[in-house]
Amino acid sequence: MTLITRTLLASFILTLTACSSMYYSGLEKMGIPKRELMIHRVEKARDTQEETKEQFKSALAQFTAVTNFKGGNLEATYNKLNDEYEDSIDQAQLVRKRIADIKDVSEALFEEWEEEIAQYSSASLRRNSQSQLSSTKSQYQQLIRAMERAESKLEPVLAVFKDQVLYLKHNLNARAISSLKDELSGIKSDVSTLIAAMEKSINEANTFISSMENK
Repeated sequence: MTLITRTLLASFILTLTACSSMYYSGLEKMGIPKRELMIHRVEKARDTQEETKEQFKSALAQFTAVTNFKGGNLEATYNKLNDEYEDSIDQAQLVRKRIADIKDVSEALFEEWEEEIAQYSSASLRRNSQSQLSSTKSQYQQLIRAMERAESKLEPVLAVFKDQVLYLKHNLNARAISSLKDELSGIKSDVSTLIAAMEKSINEANTFISSMENK
């Protein structure tokens, strides 16, 4: 990486950081603190994961329907399958965005919290606040690990979906249907693993939200 490239990249990162800082500052002036925003973003991520779980179930159902194809318009059946695949891609991208949004606000929240702890004149209050921060960070890390673990299961399933959609597209015949049947068991297993990871992540989100609201 050249010096010019590094300089431009550093400037870009600094600009993004400044924009984020101004954004959060503006929200706080409107009465929306980082803590409240963080909870809201975790809620959105949880809801998106719930929607994604249902979307992948729907895509699996369509794959299963294709393997049971007994006649009719195979191209129309392929189009339905491709639509499910495209919707699954959109949901996966949204999951990634939700996780990134949580990370962004949490970084700002924890940085501010650390700075404010140093401002206490009372040693006991400082220790108490530091303890709460450590606890919150620990719960947050557990949440993010669960979310990222679930997110990591998306791409392998999408890759399998893509292979089968492409194969069916190029071979709209009984042989292609037979190929899908051979792969169906593995697809079901992959989707089942994904859904289990999503459900664990959703539960972690609910636990985190409850903990933050009760502090």
